[in-house]
Amino acid sequence: MTLTAPRTLTLLPAALLLTAGLQGAGAQAAPANWNGAALSSATFVILDPQIQGNPNAVSAQQRQGVLEAMKRDSAGAIKRRYPNAVIATDPAAPGAVQVKPVLVTPSVLAPWNKLTAQLEFRMPAGNNVILKQDFGVLTLWQKQSEAANYMYDVLAQRLP
Repeated sequence: MTLTAPRTLTLLPAALLLTAGLQGAGAQAAPANWNGAALSSATFVILDPQIQGNPNAVSAQQRQGVLEAMKRDSAGAIKRRYPNAVIATDPAAPGAVQVKPVLVTPSVLAPWNKLTAQLEFRMPAGNNVILKQDFGVLTLWQKQSEAANYMYDVLAQRLP
C-alpha cells in the first residue's frame, strides 16, 4: 500500500500487496470501515464516471457509451461482490459509500498500451480509498461490449 495523498490510500495489485506488506515507512492502515463485513451491507452511490488522459481517443458518441457502461457496470460489479449491498442513486444518502469510476486512457489506443481502471471510494467517515488496475488495450478490445464489466469485476474481486 502506498499513500497517494493525505487520507487517500492506494491499493496496489495483489502481487505487490503480498510482497510489499503493510510495514513500510509511510504506510497507513486501511480505514476501520474498509472490511468485508462493513462493505457487504453498505449502501453505495455510483457517482458520474470520469475519463482522464486522452478522452479524444474515441469519438464523442463512443465516449458517452463508455461513460454509461462505466456507471452501470461498476454498480453491477459491486452488487455481484456484495449481494446484500444497496446501490442508491442519491449522492446525499446518509451513510452511503460514494464510488467514482475512473478510466485513465493512454495518448493512443495502440494494442500494446494500457488503460487504468479505478474505483475511488469515499467512505462515510471521509476516508478515501482508490482501487486501481492496468488493463491492456488489446485485452479490452477483445472483450468488446463487456470491457467495462470485465474491468470492474476484476477490481471488485479485490475488495475486502
